[in-house]
Amino acid sequence: MQSRTDLPRASRIIVKIGSALLTGGGRGLDQAAIAGWVSQIAALKQAGKEVVLVSSGSVAEGMSRLGWKTRPKALHELQAAASVGQMGLVQTYESLFQQHRLHTAQILLTHDDLSARERYLNSRSTLMTLLDLGVVPVINENDTVATEEIRFGDNDTLGALVANLLEADLLVILTDQTGLYDSDPGVNPAARLVVEASINDPRLADMVGESRSGLGRGGMITKLRAARLAARSGTATVIAAGREPDVLTRVASGESVGTFLIPDTSPLIARKRWLAGQLKLKGTLTVDDGAARALKEAGKSLLPIGITGVTGDFLRGDLVSCVDKRGMEVARGLTNYSADEARKIMRQPSAMIENLLGYVDEPELIHRDNLVLMNP
Repeated sequence: MQSRTDLPRASRIIVKIGSALLTGGGRGLDQAAIAGWVSQIAALKQAGKEVVLVSSGSVAEGMSRLGWKTRPKALHELQAAASVGQMGLVQTYESLFQQHRLHTAQILLTHDDLSARERYLNSRSTLMTLLDLGVVPVINENDTVATEEIRFGDNDTLGALVANLLEADLLVILTDQTGLYDSDPGVNPAARLVVEASINDPRLADMVGESRSGLGRGGMITKLRAARLAARSGTATVIAAGREPDVLTRVASGESVGTFLIPDTSPLIARKRWLAGQLKLKGTLTVDDGAARALKEAGKSLLPIGITGVTGDFLRGDLVSCVDKRGMEVARGLTNYSADEARKIMRQPSAMIENLLGYVDEPELIHRDNLVLMNP
């Protein structure tokens, strides 16, 4: 996705909405504004798009309900505010999406959920299942239990990590600004909107500053960092004003709204680079000729029945190498089962997994979405 004209083809979209927008500057949840974004997401769903909503606002809403005027610094107070505010946030989204006959699902994440390989796969599997079911996942950082060491730091980063997790085509960050400017528009009236730029343009770093709202932990600098993070999986980013009429549907149609940040690679190439070079191999699966052909020629997942040997001591979510009977590497991928479990189910049909292990997580040993060919 290298230009706005490609945006109508984006099939999986992550929408991030910040605290200042959701709470009308801290006055409590802005029901009318949220209803507008929900309506636009419903329109995108109607057009066949998969949409994931990353929503801030729990702390700000909790502050409003508790009558707090300034964001607390103490972690336990932030967690208490998040606990109170999350109730209102979830109730609002559930009731508004129900008006469009859309189901929602609440997903609360911490950094550990996306850095630990097993929990990464669990998170991905759950979200992919929800999307297959037509549900709109509503994701927020789990501020209630997150400690300072595991916080994402802001939901812009969380939105980017979700884009990586799901290999999204587009990340839309809605903010209270029109987009990214070449200088601070609050200081320089002549500041110009950056309509489009490569994510690697070195001039971008000089254009951003910290948040002045005091409600969220974001700011234009975190949005730029998020866009760079999203670009690692080939995801394009649009930073736009959330109050702009029909902003989501207009962005998705390719209209020139906000700032369009172009990634430097495609999602497929980025994922291959990540699987092939950035993770450490933990084991090896030897596959028979039929499985090797299915992987190389048909783009299939790797099933237990095609495995003839298992070496190494790996866990669910670890990266393993798939080699043919001559020892030539065919593919690499993230395994859905540990080494001990793989040894128990190898050479067996997927229907036997539950009988052999006492449970079934996935019918595939490695799903094709988590597998890359090494010599295609």
